[in-house]
Amino acid sequence: MNYSQQRAVIIKLIKSLAENDSWCGETHIQKASYCLKEVTKTPIEFEFILYKHGPFSFDLRDELTAMRADGLLDIEVNPYPFGPSLKVTETGIDVIRRFPKTVGEYEEKINFISGFLGNKGVAELERLATALYVSIPEEAGDRAVQINSLKPHISLDLARKAVTEIDRMIQSYNGLP
Repeated sequence: MNYSQQRAVIIKLIKSLAENDSWCGETHIQKASYCLKEVTKTPIEFEFILYKHGPFSFDLRDELTAMRADGLLDIEVNPYPFGPSLKVTETGIDVIRRFPKTVGEYEEKINFISGFLGNKGVAELERLATALYVSIPEEAGDRAVQINSLKPHISLDLARKAVTEIDRMIQSYNGLP
């Protein structure tokens, strides 16, 4: 996937998240992009590391900033205590329209991820994406203990729930035709 196609996929993901009741803050986009890449194997080129609030890509952060500078995304300021949301502009919609084959190829995957994650809050997204992050090695061991060890503010009980939910998400995706 080339740079412009990747932009179209990310813009479509943001649009789909918004349609699925997502706040569409950067954390939502980061975690959804990570899940899109790892669960559905969509070949987006961003590298993710485990950071303050789960998997995070500095490259994706820079790309979101570049998309704002190019007029593809806009910031919507929200009342305190909420942070800003990113909204797809009409110019961003035009990018999606310019790549119908690419967007069509990944649309079901995008819709699956945004449908599963769209209405989740930041804390839940952190738990789920971290559960996925520790699940990537096949020999992961007790993933809930790993999550709690990496992120002590996540209780063992919430870590177990996140592991169960991420496993359910992966199984649901793998059950698609």
